[in-house]
Amino acid sequence: MRVSKLTVYDLIKKGNLPAYRVGKQMRIDAADLEAYKSRTREGHAAFSRSIPESPLKQSFSATGVRPMVITGQDVSLDILTKYIEKTTKTVRPLRSYVGSLDSLISMYQGKSDVVSTHLLDGDTGEYNISYIRKILVGFPYLVINLCFRTAGFYVQKGNPKQIRSWDDLKKPGLTIVNREKGSGARVLLDEQLRLHGISPEQLKGYETEETNHLGVAGKVAEGQADVGVGIEKAVYIVGVDLVPLIQERYDLVMLKTPQNREWIEIIMEILQSEAFRNELKSIRGYDLSRTGEIILEA
Repeated sequence: MRVSKLTVYDLIKKGNLPAYRVGKQMRIDAADLEAYKSRTREGHAAFSRSIPESPLKQSFSATGVRPMVITGQDVSLDILTKYIEKTTKTVRPLRSYVGSLDSLISMYQGKSDVVSTHLLDGDTGEYNISYIRKILVGFPYLVINLCFRTAGFYVQKGNPKQIRSWDDLKKPGLTIVNREKGSGARVLLDEQLRLHGISPEQLKGYETEETNHLGVAGKVAEGQADVGVGIEKAVYIVGVDLVPLIQERYDLVMLKTPQNREWIEIIMEILQSEAFRNELKSIRGYDLSRTGEIILEA
């Protein structure tokens, strides 16, 4: 249908499109999809009350299962999703792999329930709070730390171009590979370019975008770019070096509503549990010193 994953999740969340989980994947029956397309062609994008629900949809309603859309791309969110599935049968977590800024916007639009974000405010040096306050105006919310991650430059092994600071991006002849608009890494780069007086037009490859850290690191490893911005974890998978530049705070955001109270408590318990922390500790690149700490409650 040429629509984004988030749109599909939204259709499922609103009950417009029946779906069910098989392992870690969501499945939609072909008959239900065709029925939805038929209703849309007739000008009815949502289920009419006169149309009987499928037995599968009725079973979800009868058991009180609520879908929970969790946004973000880090593997820690996949682990969190696994623990939520183990902890409760009343919530069905769904993963949406979008960037930090788009995640907050989707929460404002009512399309996401648990949002991850790592957005640097270059003027204050603070992560996330200024963006959350501007986007979630009028909403009560909770900001909880998930972890800290080291971010910096991906460079080729041995750093042949001697790229060690943001000012080094001014060196002539460098080729950069970028992240997509709305991602935390893209915001980090753009804020640092602004603070160091570097115009994006000066950077060859600025318009070349990858949708995840591994994609950026891969371009550098293959020699298609000299430098890219990303987190430490990718260097253990892709053959590149990391020039560390900043410790970024990776937070979760949830709206404080009566219907969300149950899963807020569940997520808080998981984040503070020894089992969850031990599983994250086994993955290099995470600082868990403040995991589960409430950063802001508004």
